[in-house]
Amino acid sequence: MTIALATRRGDAVAGAQAMVPWLLGVVPFGLVIGVSAARADIPTLAGVLTGPVIFGGSAQVATIELLDAGAAPLVVVGTALIINLRLVLYSAAMAAHWRGTPWWWRAGAAYLLIDPTFAVGTEGYRRFPERGRGHAYYLGGGAVLWVGWLAAIVAGAVAGAQLPAWLHLEFVIPLYLIGEIVPKLSSPAARRAVVTAVIVALVALAAPLHLGVAIAIVAGLIAGRTRTNAKEAAR
Repeated sequence: MTIALATRRGDAVAGAQAMVPWLLGVVPFGLVIGVSAARADIPTLAGVLTGPVIFGGSAQVATIELLDAGAAPLVVVGTALIINLRLVLYSAAMAAHWRGTPWWWRAGAAYLLIDPTFAVGTEGYRRFPERGRGHAYYLGGGAVLWVGWLAAIVAGAVAGAQLPAWLHLEFVIPLYLIGEIVPKLSSPAARRAVVTAVIVALVALAAPLHLGVAIAIVAGLIAGRTRTNAKEAAR
């Protein structure tokens, strides 16, 4: 048992180390959200609390903007849920790895599930098919991301009032998203999915409640899978 515990601790540390490179993009993103929370016409604490409550950068940005504009609570909640629809797909992919675990474990793991933890966790389950080791790797990465994300948001909120308005830190957000996408364009299917999603997102830019994001995600998934399924059928 001692050896197994030491092994899992080592796997958790390995997962934490795998998450560190992601912090290079995540921390500036969190800083921008903290600054936005400090500058918005809402209590700064409310903006900061979007971190632990929503734990999803794009949804947090939209939530702060809508609260700042005085949107109705149902509109705010609905928009955040729509933006985070992709997490349903991530959950479906993780279901095979989490099946058979206690409900409280699945609830905690699902709470941490976001783009970086999905990427790190998928790699961890591939490297360590043993369920316990893969879980430890996933939780190690998730813990580092959670702490780094919230620390960045708090730091941004504290510094937000002192930063000049002409310093447009919001440009960090699209740069982060671009940096996250580009390394994944190694296959034709991925490139086709991204190009389709970008085009659809631009066309659906005026869609209400940020529905354009969800529509673009679905369109990208269909575009990425259509050619793959056609090739498999041809075989």
